[in-house]
Amino acid sequence: MEKAEPFWAKMSAACGFVALHTGQKMPLIGLGTWKSERGQVREAVKYALSVGYRHIDCAAAYSNETEIGEAFQECLGPDKVIKREDLFVTSKLWNTKHHPEDVEPALRKTLEDLKLNYLDLYLMHWPHAFERGDNLFPKNPDNTMRYDYTDYKDTWKAMEKLVVKGLVKAIGLSNFNSRQIDDILSVATVKPAVLQVECHPYLAQNELIAHCQKRGLVVTAYSPLGSPDRMWKHPDEPVLLEEPGIKKLAEKYSKSPAQIILRWQVERKVAAIPKSVTPARIQQNLQVFDFSLTEEEMSHIGSLNKNWRYIVPMITDGRGIGSSFHIHRQDREYGCGWRIKETVGFRTETLGNGKYSGCC
Repeated sequence: MEKAEPFWAKMSAACGFVALHTGQKMPLIGLGTWKSERGQVREAVKYALSVGYRHIDCAAAYSNETEIGEAFQECLGPDKVIKREDLFVTSKLWNTKHHPEDVEPALRKTLEDLKLNYLDLYLMHWPHAFERGDNLFPKNPDNTMRYDYTDYKDTWKAMEKLVVKGLVKAIGLSNFNSRQIDDILSVATVKPAVLQVECHPYLAQNELIAHCQKRGLVVTAYSPLGSPDRMWKHPDEPVLLEEPGIKKLAEKYSKSPAQIILRWQVERKVAAIPKSVTPARIQQNLQVFDFSLTEEEMSHIGSLNKNWRYIVPMITDGRGIGSSFHIHRQDREYGCGWRIKETVGFRTETLGNGKYSGCC
């Protein structure tokens, strides 16, 4: 008797993919793990895999890769329903590991923690480097960050060697602006496959996405739902999931506002990695492939753009902002937390030197 196809296989087949220039297929919806606490993330990953997720986004700086590795060890294997080759796993090189000598050891630590032999995608988490070491946020006595002036182009050349060695299948960038992307491309032997940035209807990133698409990069949206569980939420900031137009579409399609937003990204061929540790939401976030938005509805959601950044970096003088950012029009093309102007909470200043930090 022929063995019945497992239910997750049908769900995975329904999950759309986007092709990378490497020939890999990256699922358009993945599970984000930033802010997923130890004690929760293992079960979240296991549940996500059981309901059809085949894209898991990780990072060394999230400090939870060991637990994620335990989930992988339990769920993946030649004698398991899910094989390693069925899964697309991303991780990221943290700012303290930009020195070329530190790049491969950092990756090998991630592979050890995740209990994997290779990554599908390895991203440079931010363009700027912190002082070398194991302290994620090295600071001076006055609470300012301690930086290392390793050129990110040198970091990139070290990352290229990881591809040659077969430790990663593709490499890419996170939180880079358009000029920095072109800077990397000017020296790249192995071209970046993906750019990961904050992206949602209030921060549509249209110029940056177009810039990437012209250069063969796929864009992945982190915090695609506006990161509603942020600790630094401000009572006066707009709440994406409460946007009236999105709620109206959710009612029309019998979907949640989150599903409408994720469908908008999917139809733009932008991958999205919503984070959740709640089983119902994890499953719901994947169920966006059974309906389509009209062209008019897509345009309406796109018109909601406010150049509003939810993920707030840390200013170099050590003060946490504690609120969100508007991006001024002249800086919109960067659209990834690089040249932005602070307009809420403190004095307005241009942060053009990249001297801030964040884990997203």
